[in-house]
Amino acid sequence: MTQDHSALLAQLDALKSADAGAVFAELIRAGLQALIEAEATEAIGAGRYQRSDGRAAHRNGHRAETVSTTSGDIEVKTPKLRAGSFFPSLLERRRSIDRALHAVIMEAYVHGVSTRSVDDLVAALGVGSGVSKSEVSGSAPAWTRRSTRFVPAA
Repeated sequence: MTQDHSALLAQLDALKSADAGAVFAELIRAGLQALIEAEATEAIGAGRYQRSDGRAAHRNGHRAETVSTTSGDIEVKTPKLRAGSFFPSLLERRRSIDRALHAVIMEAYVHGVSTRSVDDLVAALGVGSGVSKSEVSGSAPAWTRRSTRFVPAA
C-alpha cells in the first residue's frame, strides 16, 4: 500500500508541473492502465508477483499499445502471458483510435469532407499519428451497414 501511495504522490508532482493538455492525457493513460492491469489480474487469477493455486497463466512482460484520443496519443502497456493470450476489453484489436475520435471521423466522412481534410482535423485535435486515407475510407462500409439500419427501405 505504501508503494502505491508514494507512486501516486510522484504522479501528482509530475502532473503539477505539466501543462493542461498533458494533464488530461496522463490522467486518461493512468486510468486506462489501472483498468487494464485489473482486468489482467482477473483473467490470470492472481496479481503481479502473487502466488496463487488458482493462477491460470503467468505474466511475461508488456506490449506497448498506442491509443489516439481527443487528448492526444497515449501509450499503455498490455500484459503478455507465457501461455495463452490477453487483450483488454477496453481496447479494440487493430484500432488505434478511441470511439469519440472515431465518431468525429465518421461524421466528417458522412458530410463529404475529403480524407486529407479529415487527417488535418484529427491532427488539429491533438493526435500526432493522424489517420491514413485508407483507414478513413476503409471504415466506410461498416458505417454504411450501421446507417442502413436506421433508414427505412424505399
